[in-house]
Amino acid sequence: MSIQIKTAAVTGPKTCEILELTTPDLGRGEVLVKVHAVALCTLEQRIFRGEVKMPLPCTGGHEVAGEIAALGPGVNTKLWAEGQRVAVRLLYNCGECYYCRTGRTNMCERAQKKPVREGLLPGPGGLCDYIIVDAASLFKIPDTLTYEEACLTEPLACCVHSVGRANIQLGEDVVIIGGGIMGQYHVMLAKRRGARVILSEVDPARRALAEKLGADITLNPMEQDPVEFVKGITDGRGADVVFNTTAIPSVVPQAIAMVGKGGRMIQYSSMHPDAPTPVSPQLLHGSEIILTGSTSPDGHDFFTANRLLSGGIIDCKPLIDHTVPFAQAQAAFEAAIVPGTFRVIITD
Repeated sequence: MSIQIKTAAVTGPKTCEILELTTPDLGRGEVLVKVHAVALCTLEQRIFRGEVKMPLPCTGGHEVAGEIAALGPGVNTKLWAEGQRVAVRLLYNCGECYYCRTGRTNMCERAQKKPVREGLLPGPGGLCDYIIVDAASLFKIPDTLTYEEACLTEPLACCVHSVGRANIQLGEDVVIIGGGIMGQYHVMLAKRRGARVILSEVDPARRALAEKLGADITLNPMEQDPVEFVKGITDGRGADVVFNTTAIPSVVPQAIAMVGKGGRMIQYSSMHPDAPTPVSPQLLHGSEIILTGSTSPDGHDFFTANRLLSGGIIDCKPLIDHTVPFAQAQAAFEAAIVPGTFRVIITD
């Protein structure tokens, strides 16, 4: 038996086409999911623009929600049934490498060598009309959550992981640099951790949105020195936590300079291309600041994000810019790469 599916694949520079694929039938423990919503993350945008090199054609899409269409052999029917609405975690981890065995599955050594099912294309694989996944990758969603909202579980999980790395304490001063979707998620999460939240963002519309979502203070770094501003509102100390959610290399030294003694600076965004930043060893010695990063979420982060959205604790609706039908995937990609755009979601 085999399954016929369609994919919206990147086939060349700024080119997306609908292709037909054939994949083997469901294996043990696998589930067929009818995809209803896939968000175009920064990764998909970079592949589309040619900034991230992947073998082409490539099927992106790792922010996914849909409903169960069929159960494979061995799936627990007490937990799962056809028609069940789900968010899908597509991040692969092998379960066998050093990092998986030590509980850091998001650092899996083989994550970039995800086994691709016969008949499919390289890439995360969510940009299809149907996908086949392990049942363990599914998270139930309530009827109160739309598929468009549910597909934003994965980016929220990334931010949950980041905020967990920062270990925010009640009453701390937290600076978030960048008011894109990830910056706005950080604003909401930091506020719910009991912090005073400061957002540094050039775009006035994004600053206004952050204020609605919980930011206590916003500033335009083009109009005033952000480091001096942060020190000015913290009695000269600097912030307890600084998140850089931008992919702008010149912002990294600024983020480090904002951190007060004993504080933490989290480099959230990846950099393409990379641009190393000089760091003063004496600064690290004398201030005991922690400089760290945050990468993909693990299963617990995804579970937490699912609960935050399902329980109405985090509202992601303001972070959705457009929804575009699957058949118009090219238009969706073109809309997603327009500067200043939040999430563009491809729907069935």
